[in-house]
Amino acid sequence: MSELLKNIDARTKLAGTNKLEILLFSLGMDARTGRQETFGINVFKVREVMRTPLITAAPDMPASVEGMVSLRGILVPVVDLTRYARVDTEAPRSIMIVTEYAGHTQGFLVEGVDTILRLDWSQMRVPPAMLMAEMGGLVTAVTELPDGRLVMLMDVEKILSETTKYDDETVYRNIKPIGNPQLTVYFADDSAVARKQIQRTLEAMDVKYVAAINGRDAWDELEKVAACAQAAGQDVSDLVSLVLTDIEMPEMDGYILTKKIKSDARFAGVPVIMHSSLSGMSNQQLGKSVGVDEYVPKFEPQRLSETLARRLIGAVPALQLS
Repeated sequence: MSELLKNIDARTKLAGTNKLEILLFSLGMDARTGRQETFGINVFKVREVMRTPLITAAPDMPASVEGMVSLRGILVPVVDLTRYARVDTEAPRSIMIVTEYAGHTQGFLVEGVDTILRLDWSQMRVPPAMLMAEMGGLVTAVTELPDGRLVMLMDVEKILSETTKYDDETVYRNIKPIGNPQLTVYFADDSAVARKQIQRTLEAMDVKYVAAINGRDAWDELEKVAACAQAAGQDVSDLVSLVLTDIEMPEMDGYILTKKIKSDARFAGVPVIMHSSLSGMSNQQLGKSVGVDEYVPKFEPQRLSETLARRLIGAVPALQLS
């Protein structure tokens, strides 16, 4: 299994090309449907795949958290994805996918892993509303394989949110309003959990916003507002104060969205902040290469509000990376 994920660092070159690689895995045969569905997770978030080690149970943990393991001296919580996704199966969880994102490391127990699939983000579609409701927002994108199987991309950010309880109410109470009702932020994120956190942050700052579920949706909205500004003889920057974008999104990712904004003269003066759980230096460097003004990790509302405030209140130096 180590061979399956070797050269992950080399895979970062896919970023900025609107492509991704996903690790396919299964959770076992669901007794309710008689089907074994195929799920996926972005390879960028996978640190390693291993046989399930001995897990130590701990009291007062969420129902889907099996316990914890020690990986090279680091205590890692382990989530049973089969239980989390409410799949009714007796299949053993013999494989653990170790993921790292948003500064957190965790293990996901699955029935088995298949292969790594390379795709274009344009092949990833927003799931139907019925599926989103059935899966509780757990699936952020769907694609079809040549053999007719559908692959559902899991929202690992939702899993992190519900198993670690990182979203502390007191964080939002400490965010201060900016005091400028004329500001409007456009943001794009395919995760319902992340969108809710961004909305709450902006509301605490008393800043208006327009939300989009992916880069394509955001670009469509931005083109509409640019056309309105042009017709009214205004600068787009009078109507769009800032764009905040995730990296991983179906149809159009954050790199391509940023490239489109920064290469279009109509959006001159509009800062773009990249907001992602992919916190590696290589991803930040790629963001800088397409014109991102600043990078801020997800799941840190206070830090997000401070970054937004700096950009919205006054100009600051562009992102500096060593």
